[in-house]
Amino acid sequence: MEIITGVVERIIHQDEESGFAVIKVRVKGFSELITFTGKFVSINVGTVIQAQGNFSINKKFGKQFNVVEYKESLPASIYGIEKYLGSGLIEGIGPKFAKKIVEKFGENTIDIIENNPMQLLDIPKIGVKRINAIKESWQGHKNIKDLMIFLSDCGISTSIAHKIYKVYGEESIAKLKENPYGIVDDVYGVGFKTADIIAEKLGQFNCNVARRFSSEIP
Repeated sequence: MEIITGVVERIIHQDEESGFAVIKVRVKGFSELITFTGKFVSINVGTVIQAQGNFSINKKFGKQFNVVEYKESLPASIYGIEKYLGSGLIEGIGPKFAKKIVEKFGENTIDIIENNPMQLLDIPKIGVKRINAIKESWQGHKNIKDLMIFLSDCGISTSIAHKIYKVYGEESIAKLKENPYGIVDDVYGVGFKTADIIAEKLGQFNCNVARRFSSEIP
């Protein structure tokens, strides 16, 4: 298998239920964008991705890189940071403000947003209200990303992760670790099967609950 690293340029297709996505990635040494296919945890434009997989030729879509495993990280280059922030991912920052912020703070942009966001007041037309929206959106994005990664290790889909996050918010992982079976009562559309999978992963599988669930199946 080959290992390729690049910056996500476009999301062509993304299935929230299965996690399958088709993305276009800018890779150093390639004149054209490379098509990556595989299962990703809520991938975003501007993200740096290091993927392991193999090239193949699709009769309809041509050459593509089939991803088996991957790691992602926040962009470190000015180009990647601007793409990431300008994608609409963070509330209060669009392409226009992304460009202004990166021009001002350069490669320190991510650190400023995460640790000292009030410095964004140096950017014309960015006030305290917008900064608060950026802070909340940034933290929310980090929280749900952590939750998706946590649940993907259990084989749980991103759509279920979204349902859990809507109920528990930033406390999602803590709530699951405290009592994975709580989601059965608290989260609509999530049942014992999902709770059992999470509980087993956490070493909290409850045989009595599992037996009760089994007895309820007609």
